Amino acid sequence: MKVLDVGCGIGGPLREIARFSSTSVTGLNNNDYQITRGKALNRSVGLGATCDFVKADFMKMPFSDNTFDAVYAIEATCHAPDPVGCYKEIYRVLKPGQCFAVYEWCITDHYDPNNATHKRIKDEIELGNGLPDIRSTRQCLQAVKDAGFEVIWDKDLAEDSPLPWYLPLDPSRFSLSSFRLTTVGRIITRNMVRQ
Repeated sequence: MKVLDVGCGIGGPLREIARFSSTSVTGLNNNDYQITRGKALNRSVGLGATCDFVKADFMKMPFSDNTFDAVYAIEATCHAPDPVGCYKEIYRVLKPGQCFAVYEWCITDHYDPNNATHKRIKDEIELGNGLPDIRSTRQCLQAVKDAGFEVIWDKDLAEDSPLPWYLPLDPSRFSLSSFRLTTVGRIITRNMVRQ
C-alpha cells in the first residue's frame, strides 16, 4: 500500500504507521528542516528505503491523480487557507473508493464566542499551534463533503473522555504526562532526546 501523510512534520506518526502496517508512507511537508530531520529519523529506525518525504504545498501536490491507497492528516489541514481546495487536492490524489482520515483542531457547538474563558483558550491554541482562526466542526465536515468525500464517521474525542483533553498540557496539575511541561521536565526531556 502507498499511504500519504499530509503535513507530516518530522514524521512521528508516519514511522509508527509504517512499522505496524508494513506500508510505504510518503510524508508531505513544506519545511526543509523538518524533512531533513524526518529522513534522518527514518534511516535510524530502518525505514529509509520504504518511507520518504516530499517537499510541497498541500494545496498543490506534485502527485498524479489516484496515486495513494490511503491518505491521512493529523492537525495539518487546519493550516490550509482554503479547506475545500485542500480536501479536493487530497481527493484527487487518493484512489477512488479509498479512505482519508483526518484529526483536526475544530471549534465545537459548545464554544461560546462571548465567553471570555472560551475565547482565551481558543486564542492560545491558535497562537501555540500557529493556526489561523479555528474553523467549526460543521465547517470542516462541510468542506470535506464539498470536496467530494462521503463522511462515514466523525467524532469529538473530547466528549466522552474520562479526563479533560487539556489535562496533559496543564503544568499546574502534576502527572507523568504534564511533568515534561515543567522547567525540570523540559530540561530532562531535552537532554534525553539529544542522546
